[in-house]
Amino acid sequence: MNEHGERLWNLDDFLDATQGRPIGDMPESVDGISIDTRTLESGDAFFAIKGDQFDGHAFVTNAAGKQAALAVVSEDKLASLGSVSLPLIIVHDVLEAMEKLAVAARRRSKAKIIAITGSVGKTSTKEMLRTLLAHCGKVHASLASYNNHWGVPLTLSRLRADAEFGIFEIGMNHPGEIAPLVKMVRPHVAVITTIAEAHLGFFENVSEIAIAKGEIFTSMTKDGVALINRDIKQYNLLSKMAAKAGIKRIETFGAKRGASYWLKELTVSAECSNLQIQVDGKKMDLQLGIAGKHMAVNLMAALGAALLAGGEQEMVVDAVTGIGAVKGRGKSMVFGEGRKAITLIDESYNANPASMAASMQVLGMHGPTARGRRVAVLGDMLELGKSSKKLHKGLIKSIREAKIDRVWLVGKEISVLADELNAGELAGHFGSIEAIEEPFLKDLTPGDVIMIKASLGIRSGKLVTSVAKHLADR
Repeated sequence: MNEHGERLWNLDDFLDATQGRPIGDMPESVDGISIDTRTLESGDAFFAIKGDQFDGHAFVTNAAGKQAALAVVSEDKLASLGSVSLPLIIVHDVLEAMEKLAVAARRRSKAKIIAITGSVGKTSTKEMLRTLLAHCGKVHASLASYNNHWGVPLTLSRLRADAEFGIFEIGMNHPGEIAPLVKMVRPHVAVITTIAEAHLGFFENVSEIAIAKGEIFTSMTKDGVALINRDIKQYNLLSKMAAKAGIKRIETFGAKRGASYWLKELTVSAECSNLQIQVDGKKMDLQLGIAGKHMAVNLMAALGAALLAGGEQEMVVDAVTGIGAVKGRGKSMVFGEGRKAITLIDESYNANPASMAASMQVLGMHGPTARGRRVAVLGDMLELGKSSKKLHKGLIKSIREAKIDRVWLVGKEISVLADELNAGELAGHFGSIEAIEEPFLKDLTPGDVIMIKASLGIRSGKLVTSVAKHLADR
């Protein structure tokens, strides 16, 4: 139930959409959709999806204990559930049933829908856009990075009928993954943030990555608008893909002259970014409370998408002051006071060569105090395939440009970078994030500025949590 007392789905519409067979004393409606009993709330419908590690059918009893409204389960798992004190909806395939519900949610929605993809910056742009449009109407947006084959239909199935804007992040690491997701979402505005060497292990080259991202243009509304980064080498390729998909309006953002949403001038400090932008021939000065050119460009994408989706310009621009860094994506924390304070920059969510370079550039803007140092904890960039060795070794350029004093390495792939570092720069190489924790905490020095970044599989967020707790408890 939302703040106005409106239910997410009434039972008849839910059953029509999922094409399920009800068993038990059914509720009149459901308040939310869940696939995880750890976050399930009373009144939610629990979809017992089978994932890579867990089968949701093993948690149906947990869902009942947390007062779920009902559970959607597979016909072939029914016998194994035994006696369950929860109404059940029986379907052939649970994920497919959630996809059908997602399609029904999109069909009934009158919201302006925005879909965002790109190698880097999807979630940051989405969160900026959420903040900008919150001043213009009711916004629905995906949680965290729910951008894959279950995250997109889950987010879409949660789209309320009264939402005025819907924001969806769409990701991929193989060709052909975006097309079926965007077919469900059917956006009015499709954004490509940038193209970079992410998931390169599954592609021959960066152009193939761009082609896979360009699938976002394949199922847009008739009046759909493409919004593409004008600064990237693949702009012409992507604009041609958009035109071939039947999109008549193609807009651009970026620092290149002539972009529809033009980042005309930029001054970046350790704490913020000051922008002069130009939109429809009008120049404006903005301050973004996040450092880095990459974040300023993400803001231009978010501004463009907000305005193209019908956001009122004055409200959208005024909302920029409310944007802050997202956990795992540049959030900065300061522990202590004065010259002995230690700054921790959390870049732990994910990593590829482009985002590594951008994050180290931000670290380089921070000046250590007292006897402090610029410290980087760098972990493996995963899914780079045959380019992995070259790209990991190539990080040395960003390290030197940012004048990083001490580098800690975590993981197998990044071990090649140790050969590029001199003895004074290399603090150590460790096989796991757990192994680095004790020596790293002991090495912390008053005045340090620390940045932690790695691919999600390295779980570097655990080190961020440990460091923050250690420093807060001192």
